[in-house]
Amino acid sequence: MTQRIPRIVHFVFGLRPQDEPFHLVHYLAIATCRAVVQPDQIVVHHHELPYGVYWDLARPLVTLRRVERVQTVIDFAYDDPFVAQFSYAHEADFVRLDVLAEHGGMYADIDTAFVAPVADDLWRAPAVIGREPDVFDPRVNASRSSLSNALVMAAPGADYVRRWRDEIAGALDGTWSAHSCFLADDLARAHPDLVRVEPQRTFHAFGPTPDGLRALLVEPPGDLTGVASVHLAAHLWWDEERRDFSNVHAPAITEAWVRTSASTYASIVREHLPVHELFA
Repeated sequence: MTQRIPRIVHFVFGLRPQDEPFHLVHYLAIATCRAVVQPDQIVVHHHELPYGVYWDLARPLVTLRRVERVQTVIDFAYDDPFVAQFSYAHEADFVRLDVLAEHGGMYADIDTAFVAPVADDLWRAPAVIGREPDVFDPRVNASRSSLSNALVMAAPGADYVRRWRDEIAGALDGTWSAHSCFLADDLARAHPDLVRVEPQRTFHAFGPTPDGLRALLVEPPGDLTGVASVHLAAHLWWDEERRDFSNVHAPAITEAWVRTSASTYASIVREHLPVHELFA
């Protein structure tokens, strides 16, 4: 069978003003992608350009494409101020579908770390998405099945992506997942021939819960057989003052931490640390 999905990996970054340097976690997403996935091209779709030491190291590894912000999201009146502060992530939900529809390839959130090569048969599917743990749906006050849009693969013009893009604006309701992960799940159930749904272990073995993040960011690795990538759900723990999901925070994740931490994440990315004389 002819390969359907081109071996191009897309990241989206910089849909809000850049007031902090590009982080080591983001560099390692690109570095692990380059080493493990070995794509023909890595593209960073940006509005604002990143900056800083780790961006200087990442820049030669990627192609840049500038994108416009998403007016549908900018104009949306959010009822929940907590969700509203992450509206840039909802803009990225739109951008990734536009990119995949036009170019095809793999989209990955920039808080991803790649563990093992993606199986060849996935590249021959019309589209691929991974299951995540059930997610609470505030619209029905109960948890429901969900597919994570943190990693999506598709052939150019894939029907699954096209249908999703056609419906995403109408599904945007100010909640975190209605237009993204819940809509993705609904479409996959309605059109199972259009997309391959991978089990949770392939891309999302560590759930966005305190236990899942502890297993990823604190505890030593177990058996990672069948795990192609991990998603850090960084918005849940990134800020130093936020400790409800994890005591690990972005300022703590340094090269020294990666070299010495016994955690699953550190063990995955350690060999991909940059070789430089940063402190010479």
